[in-house]
Amino acid sequence: YQRRVRGSKVLPKMRVNVLILYIFILFQGAHLLGVSQNACPSGSQVFEVSLNKPTTPWNHYWEKCVGSGHALLGLRQDWREALVTAHKKLGFQYVRFHGLFDDDMSVVLAPSYYSWYNIDNLFDFLLSIGMKPLVELSFMPEVLASGSSTIMHYKGNTSPPKNFTDWYNLINAFAKHLVDRYGLDEVRQWFFETWNEPNCGFWGGNYDQYFELLKTTSAAIKSVDSKLRVGGPATCQSGLINETLNFVLKNNVAIDFISTHEYPTDISPLERGIMKKVVSRVRQTVPANLMLLYTEYNDGLYDESTHSHDTSYAAAFLIKNIPDLHGLMDVFSWWTFTDIFEEQGQHSELFQQGFGLQTLYGIPKPAFRAFELLHNTGNQRIEVSQPSVYPTVDSFATTDGTEITILISNHNVMNAPIQKETVCIQVTGIDTSKSYQPSLVRIDDDNSNPFKAWQQMNSPSYPTQSQLDSIMKASELVPSSITYTNGTNQIIFTLDVPPHGVASITFK
Repeated sequence: YQRRVRGSKVLPKMRVNVLILYIFILFQGAHLLGVSQNACPSGSQVFEVSLNKPTTPWNHYWEKCVGSGHALLGLRQDWREALVTAHKKLGFQYVRFHGLFDDDMSVVLAPSYYSWYNIDNLFDFLLSIGMKPLVELSFMPEVLASGSSTIMHYKGNTSPPKNFTDWYNLINAFAKHLVDRYGLDEVRQWFFETWNEPNCGFWGGNYDQYFELLKTTSAAIKSVDSKLRVGGPATCQSGLINETLNFVLKNNVAIDFISTHEYPTDISPLERGIMKKVVSRVRQTVPANLMLLYTEYNDGLYDESTHSHDTSYAAAFLIKNIPDLHGLMDVFSWWTFTDIFEEQGQHSELFQQGFGLQTLYGIPKPAFRAFELLHNTGNQRIEVSQPSVYPTVDSFATTDGTEITILISNHNVMNAPIQKETVCIQVTGIDTSKSYQPSLVRIDDDNSNPFKAWQQMNSPSYPTQSQLDSIMKASELVPSSITYTNGTNQIIFTLDVPPHGVASITFK
């Protein structure tokens, strides 16, 4: 049985019905599988942000602490101004620095004769701005030192004490003074970390002597109050952790945390995602009853020519790694918040591959802006799925119950393959009858790039105030609008993300 409609031959009724059923199943299947009927561009990196699925807690663990150089810098006004900015805009709660007992702090003037004035001045300031010290107990005062070995431009003494009783007396008196001045409830919230990197040139003794220092430090602090928090070994490259755990167990040494450091360039071969591999292994090693503190990290100890700390490379590193490492540690302390820094002397160049989030004169670098985006994320993480693992692109999303934030990074390690990528974000479980006003912020070679602005001025060694104002403006996050398309129960964003670029989409 056949018939003609307007001169066109049609299929038999049975075939028509089958075709209609097939089309219905095809579209329903696409809906059930979450595949957009408004297809993402071919070759794009696709992520689905599922608003209709349960969220999980998103703890801002990276804001717990940030690093600095050495303690004496904390008496400088420009250092203090930079710290206030980092605290207010990025949410950092603690600050850690070397050299609290260095001779330039005038703490130990003679055996058993202590002056706390400079430490009090520094700690008073920290508490006045709403921060706390993560107290690194270093280096050795000359009058207590067994040798003359020093490190860094400021000559921190790395030798063990001549007499461990003298070290006990110093630490015990110090802890008592802090409790007397700031109160037990306050000081119980601090961390006391024993030394810095005893396995990487900062300790002139052997490991047995370091463990004796750790034992002595614990006893001196815990004798003041058992709930004061002490730990170590503050090693580089996640080292000596098993040895520390074995020592404290065998010798009944009370510690509250394990601390260590890790930079991605510590591991060979260098690879994307190496931080998660290393930290996951360490977290499995450290007992659950001990906190795990990574008191130093950044995007890597690259040479000056890379300018990795000065460019969006560091920003993309952060947006990739912060969500990767979530839930693996209690403290993750970026080294450092400012280029006011004297390990090799105070360099004067505005962009010098310094570790700081801010340059001299307080110019925020791209990594600072990445922390700013992270600080503005919510407290609940939204599930983000993708059909496959992409070589360089990642995305995660959060909410505070009102605003949705979607962060995207295009990151690979230095000198590894990377290119501009088209990213397609499908936000599902959303009311498409409503109108949204999403905002887009970028960090890349053309956005929030003060280093490029400085270069375009022929890299002045000592910028004028007018030049600094222009460079500061170039560092700012600049919101722009971004369009979206409606799909079935979803909205879709499509954007290009350049190499080592970051993009943030927010909407309510």
